[in-house]
Amino acid sequence: MRISARTQYALGAMLALAVADRPVHAERIAVTQEIPRRFCDNILLQLRRAGLIRSQRGSDGGYWLARPAGQIALADVVRVTEGAEPPARPFSPAAAPLAEIWDRLRSHENALLSEITLADVIAAGEPRSPADASKDGGFRPSPNGSVDGGPRSTGDGSAAVGREAR
Repeated sequence: MRISARTQYALGAMLALAVADRPVHAERIAVTQEIPRRFCDNILLQLRRAGLIRSQRGSDGGYWLARPAGQIALADVVRVTEGAEPPARPFSPAAAPLAEIWDRLRSHENALLSEITLADVIAAGEPRSPADASKDGGFRPSPNGSVDGGPRSTGDGSAAVGREAR
């Protein structure tokens, strides 16, 4: 599975909104997530049209999540930005058994992205003891889909959530 830059940016923007305690302006999202401004505006529009975020104009306006972070799966964002994955090109008769393997692989990818929420990603990034991280391989989904301690903010209404991979 390849993840486009658009999807990486969209996930970063969604995480920034998930940790913010008030609406965040597009400019702030673009700066903190290192997204070209016009690209950021287009992504935010796409996410808003899909019903994942809401917006309000004005100095007190900005963008915020339409649902709690624990109710938005990574798959929701990927489907908006990547669309439906086209069917795989048919395999030659000699490689036909690979078609079932590819179908299973796509199914597993979709299942994993559907069960991990924005809240899970935020919780996985919170400081933890090395003993806790070794128990679950470093990934710690929250049991109720919420983030322990509520959203984190930089104090100026912005959220500093970085993208690990580019």
